[in-house]
Amino acid sequence: MGLLSAIATLPLAPARVAGWTIRRVVDEAERQYYDPDAIRRQLAELSRRLDEGELTEEEFDRLEDELLDRLEEGQARRAAGGTG
Repeated sequence: MGLLSAIATLPLAPARVAGWTIRRVVDEAERQYYDPDAIRRQLAELSRRLDEGELTEEEFDRLEDELLDRLEEGQARRAAGGTG
């Protein structure tokens, strides 16, 4: 990149930095969202809540299905070489 093009595109630098930062935040959020250990902890917490009567069977089943779907999606993403 020449000096003139660097100077000409300098006003765009904050937008490029913001875009890069947003991509990093989204990548990390997805990594945490699909983290199998976090999902397993949440499944254990659901079981505890069911055992203590904080959840009905229907609520438990719905939430468990959502977590298992996330776990499956995360495994598919990792197999495809994506984030998560």
